[in-house]
Amino acid sequence: MVEDVVYVGLGLVLAGAALVLLVSLVVYFARGLLAGTLYGSIISVLDQALLILMIVELLYTVQLSFREHVLTPEPFILVALIATVRRVLVLAPELPKIVETGGVQFQNAMVELGVLTAMTLSLVGCLVMLGKRRPGAIAERT
Repeated sequence: MVEDVVYVGLGLVLAGAALVLLVSLVVYFARGLLAGTLYGSIISVLDQALLILMIVELLYTVQLSFREHVLTPEPFILVALIATVRRVLVLAPELPKIVETGGVQFQNAMVELGVLTAMTLSLVGCLVMLGKRRPGAIAERT
């Protein structure tokens, strides 16, 4: 019973956070659109949208855990995949500035990009293997 209370509380907190972020994103998007500055901040919009998607995936994981009292790996892998793609999308526009500065910052950015690429490939591989183990489990939502 305590586990159920924790799951419900966690679900409410995640849902509230997703709603607050969504409202904030819509306001930021509308202001940028009306001011004509959306082009310069589109990466920020995408970053926040992916953060909301991560929270929704976590919410789905909590819902699944509450309903079935079982932890399945697919939702966690999807959250990790979204997080890596989110970081790549935030890092990529910064690369021209980092190339100009060079040195240690450039090396760190290249290492980070390499690690993120390896993580993305391994997470996709995990999803493919899990999909073969249980067909339809990854995309199935009830």
